[in-house]
Amino acid sequence: MDLHLPGSDHPARMALAAFLEAHPSPSGAELAEAGYVVPHWPQPWGLSADPLTQLIIDDELKARGIKRPVNPIGIGWAGPTLLAGGSEEQQARYLPRLLSGEDFWCQLFSEPSAGSDLAALSTTAVRDGEEFVVNGSKIWTSYGHIARYGILLARTDPSAQQHHGISYFVCPMDLPGITVRPLVDMTGDHAFNEVFFDEVRIPADCLVGELNHGWNLAKVTLMNERVSLSGEGALWGRGPTVDDLVELVKGDPRPLSPALRRRVVDVVIEAEVLSMLRYRLVSSVLAGRRLGPEASIRKALADEHGQHVMELAIDLAGMAGQIRGMGPQATQSSDALGWSHGFLYAQALTIGGGTKAVQRNIIGERILGLQREV
Repeated sequence: MDLHLPGSDHPARMALAAFLEAHPSPSGAELAEAGYVVPHWPQPWGLSADPLTQLIIDDELKARGIKRPVNPIGIGWAGPTLLAGGSEEQQARYLPRLLSGEDFWCQLFSEPSAGSDLAALSTTAVRDGEEFVVNGSKIWTSYGHIARYGILLARTDPSAQQHHGISYFVCPMDLPGITVRPLVDMTGDHAFNEVFFDEVRIPADCLVGELNHGWNLAKVTLMNERVSLSGEGALWGRGPTVDDLVELVKGDPRPLSPALRRRVVDVVIEAEVLSMLRYRLVSSVLAGRRLGPEASIRKALADEHGQHVMELAIDLAGMAGQIRGMGPQATQSSDALGWSHGFLYAQALTIGGGTKAVQRNIIGERILGLQREV
């Protein structure tokens, strides 16, 4: 497994350099039109780039300080599902503004009685002419209060078995009958929401894929979600990294106790293992192997790693770690990297996007071949 990326003479780096010379501060729309938001997607949305080329483009954009549009659910989860099961008309309608970040997206999957057991959902969608009438509720809908569209799972055949009779929709969030109520978490943030559907009429052309066969598309979304939630940052691919923590430790003149030194080494090793797993996934794709439940391995490890990093950061702060806004250095007056916020946020890592128990069931049953849990 070669972990070294090609240098400046690689065609992908040269092409990107030429693009940035013409667009020194590219907008989201310009990046999307050039295929640099999702280079691995087929044209016209991407560049049909192989995984190695995608890593080169990521590396070059990072080195030049160019940020892609922020639309995690849209680009990371909804987009790949529309690409897999949406019609050409739906792709043309939604993908350009999704990729540019102009239309923000949310996910309308979890319900009060259907979280880890998502197929137990009870929100219904009944066909009425050229519309579906939706009734029910969703919960833990991240950024539903600012989203233009949501990806919605609803039961369209209540008589079917649990994983059947479910359909997948694009739901405009401004339709009459949709009520969004905030859920403020213990960080003090309002990211999560409850969403209620009261006789909401969704146009029939918002149905993605076949009627009653939405579970297959839901699995596409969930697989992409687990990959998206295991990036470099310690908080579902965002936030501070181990490197940030190590830099703060190196800059602190106070000596570490043997126990804290061991914990610093442990989280650095975890980060290296996660990096190797990322390259292993890339190598598998380069070898022509299709990815599946391996994504659960990296997510399970990444979730606990994020908690370990944030717990260590607070412990390194000593007594100051009990004060909101204080990071690993007790002398700093502000928490620019968000350590205290991250510590509170990290408690959700092993729950959201598929609990750690669900991930281990997938690993045990689909990779190790163990008997299904009763």
